[in-house]
Amino acid sequence: MASANSLTASVQALTLQSTTQTSKFAGCFPSLNPMDIYREHIAEQLGKAADIDPELIFSRLAWTNTLDKGDLSLPVAALRIKKKPDELAAELASKFPESDLIHPPTAFGPHIQFFCKPGPLAKTVLGRVLTEKAAYGTNGNMGLKDPSDPSKGKKKIIIEFSSPNIAKPFHAGHLRSTIIGGFLANLFTVMGWDVIKMNYLGDWGKQYGLLANGFKYFGDEEALTKDPINHLFDVYVKVNRIVGEQEGPIKELKEQIKAKKEKGEDVATEEAELAKLVDASEDEKARRYFKSMEDGNPDALALWARFRDLSIAKYKQTYARLNIDFDVYSGESQVKAESMANAFKAMEKAGVTEESEGAVIADFTKHGAKKLGKAIIIRKDGTPLYLTRDIGAILERDEKYHFDKMIYVVAAQQDLHLAQLFKVTELMGHKDLASRCQHINFGMVHGMSTRKGTVKFLDDILRDVGDKMHEVMKKNETKYSQVENPEETADTLGITSVMVQDMTGKRINGYDFNLDAMTSFEGDTGPYLQYAHARLCSMARKSELNIDELSSADFSLLTERHAVDLIRLLASWPDVLINTAKTLEPVTVLSYLFRMTHMLSSSYDVLKVIGSEPELKKSRMALYAAARQVLHNGMRVLGLNPVERM
Repeated sequence: MASANSLTASVQALTLQSTTQTSKFAGCFPSLNPMDIYREHIAEQLGKAADIDPELIFSRLAWTNTLDKGDLSLPVAALRIKKKPDELAAELASKFPESDLIHPPTAFGPHIQFFCKPGPLAKTVLGRVLTEKAAYGTNGNMGLKDPSDPSKGKKKIIIEFSSPNIAKPFHAGHLRSTIIGGFLANLFTVMGWDVIKMNYLGDWGKQYGLLANGFKYFGDEEALTKDPINHLFDVYVKVNRIVGEQEGPIKELKEQIKAKKEKGEDVATEEAELAKLVDASEDEKARRYFKSMEDGNPDALALWARFRDLSIAKYKQTYARLNIDFDVYSGESQVKAESMANAFKAMEKAGVTEESEGAVIADFTKHGAKKLGKAIIIRKDGTPLYLTRDIGAILERDEKYHFDKMIYVVAAQQDLHLAQLFKVTELMGHKDLASRCQHINFGMVHGMSTRKGTVKFLDDILRDVGDKMHEVMKKNETKYSQVENPEETADTLGITSVMVQDMTGKRINGYDFNLDAMTSFEGDTGPYLQYAHARLCSMARKSELNIDELSSADFSLLTERHAVDLIRLLASWPDVLINTAKTLEPVTVLSYLFRMTHMLSSSYDVLKVIGSEPELKKSRMALYAAARQVLHNGMRVLGLNPVERM
């Protein structure tokens, strides 16, 4: 299990670098991104040779998905020059002057492909990676309010994620939200934003009345202190069972009353009986108890606060295992009644609300948003719904934090709710506020249950995966005997397995939780990624070279195709991060890391370290050390904890 110290270390590992060096091209940072040196060079040289605005060329230069298409590509149609694209590409390629940095470019259909010369690229990239280490790839300027004037400060972002319900299982949806939200927090951190990680707990509502009453019947103080989440859930299940048993007779009586009314028969006796049943029901008792909480009953609130605090303490332990901590534990309970009342008044004033069958609703079809339908704002009994509470929360957060952006990491099932929330905010006159909010959604996980098939608590899942990983590790007795703390390593590998499986596809895609597939060392899995990192660490140990002296290696010796291509891939890491900041997809980073590990795997037999001449050994080890550093940096952004032995 991750300790507080290891969590602190993992957060500190997200080192950040920025620069005051300016370029005449917007968004160009040559001192932070090696490929920007080449973009700047190509734009200036081609612009001068072909009499084209260099800024236009710079803005159109694209990075490539595969190295055979070049290191950079220029789609000439984007230059808006009246000529057939194929002919224009050939003409411009022929005009590009001889360069110390770039091979003569190649016209490929309507594109010009630019390939970097290996010598200068190796010196620049490997030198930077080995010097900058954890900071390589980061760009603090991306998070500045004004990159030309750092004194104006950083942009601020709130990322609301995880957000489990107290006393309910930390289910698959919460797991995905936690993993994706943690990744986004890391991403915006290395891009220089001021990040506020917020956990908006489901900690208010009638279910707490049910839980409090259930605790009177089934609660156990010792069990509560030892394992609050499991015990409270056990209580919740038991009291809910009673609710279910009571619902049958109530429903049956309601149907009898309805049938009698249709026949015109007297139902006074039945209605009196119904009222008696409802009044004595656990559901009604829960509603009354929650009303006492809303009215400020000190005893009711004290018990609720205890449940909440014990649950948060337990959650923090689980989050630490996932390399995640939160700056703010907020929740539905924290939204002030005054904020909701003010929000409701603002909605009324803006003409957003209307009465319908005793409730207050917002009919979006009357406000140019037919797809959003209708939403209840206030129930018939006068209590606010989630939407009202969330509107209050959004206004409170804007007032307190003055954020530049707020992201809600919530399952796709909540697409409509979030769209309604943003639309209401806009209709209330807060168009700018609504534009600063974004919903990052995701598909669902199927089949996430423990080996016993019981309810899906995250700790149970992580324990199962860790146990499975331990079994896999034991199959190789020689390697297993060399691991200092096999249980801790198995736990780390298990967590990596879960997280990598979650990040493998695009967020919106659901997936099947497959214990055997995710813990395999075959294919693009978490264990394979960790193995690649551990192998590079092992190589460094066996080389017996001083890693800190590798930056003085002779990089011109790295002439083999495998070495050149690996350096080209390492050069693109800063671009991958910038592109990820646009896609907000963990798979953008993960795909890059797997490309690198596959390339490394095919390089070991060609670029041998042990047994090579001293200078060649040093230069190759420098290449592998740089690859390990970039792999480490990428894993950290994803929220993974790289292992050095396994």
